[in-house]
Amino acid sequence: MSNERPARASSSFHFIAGLSTGTLSASLLQPVDLLKTRVQQARSTSLANTFRDITRGPNSLRQLWRGTLPSVIRTGFGSALYFSTLNALRQHVFRSNLLASSGIVSVPANTARSSSSLPQLSNVANLTTGAIARASAGLIMMPITVIKVRYESSLYSYKSLLGAGSAILKHEGVKGFFSGFGATAIRDAPYAGLYVVFYEQSKRRLSQLKNATVSSGEMKTTSSAPINFLSGILAAGLATAITNPFDAVKTRLQLMPGKYANMVQATRQMVREEGARTLLDGLGLRMGRKAVSSALAWTLYEELVRRAETKWTEADASL
Repeated sequence: MSNERPARASSSFHFIAGLSTGTLSASLLQPVDLLKTRVQQARSTSLANTFRDITRGPNSLRQLWRGTLPSVIRTGFGSALYFSTLNALRQHVFRSNLLASSGIVSVPANTARSSSSLPQLSNVANLTTGAIARASAGLIMMPITVIKVRYESSLYSYKSLLGAGSAILKHEGVKGFFSGFGATAIRDAPYAGLYVVFYEQSKRRLSQLKNATVSSGEMKTTSSAPINFLSGILAAGLATAITNPFDAVKTRLQLMPGKYANMVQATRQMVREEGARTLLDGLGLRMGRKAVSSALAWTLYEELVRRAETKWTEADASL
């Protein structure tokens, strides 16, 4: 994508595109998220035993999708907020060269061989904008995140979203809806920042390897989607492995706020009582889910943006 190419997609379009991709991935991958929560809630729970207990119980298929509604709300609107905020930040940095003015970073000059439909920024700019966008979206969606985790856990037996919200408010107050936010922010901000960096780097390198260009200098449509999907898988795997300890701590804080006072105390107690390996609980499930969901969401998102901007460009040309 050329540096002179203007962005046409509005913030509302990016919001809708993010909402659509987030809703789809959350619906398809809810069983994986549920299993991850159950494994992380207690060190003695293994994936095989957890899956066996669920499938042997009544309404096993329904139980695997328990918590789908709060998950869809959280992931759908969370993705919508994330993508629209990230786009706004990237467009601002791209147009004003905000970070480059300080001499810290610079926007790459040659981005013609990338498969991206979005502004091309430096690694530091990608890391910064990704982290800010995810932390902002995470704060807004934190109440539904707490409800989602507890809905998936076997430690609670909420019958409805309203009942869950009422119970948390009654027993824990407003702060109960923000249990584990510190660990969540420390997990999500670095994850999102690292993901964008790894994702853009993977796309750039895979595009060079593919060497599939046309006379306009842009990646062929048939090559863009597979490259974006593979880049999403690689980026999610790396970012997930680095940030999984924070995810394990975050889950405990949200499920057992009475036992764990804060992130530091929770980490120390988990390691002391269960060993350092407890910080890697759910890594395989989270890595698999993140790889598929992130790759799917980003590939569909970029494809929607690309198609929309192509249509608008063709419409302008016909005037």
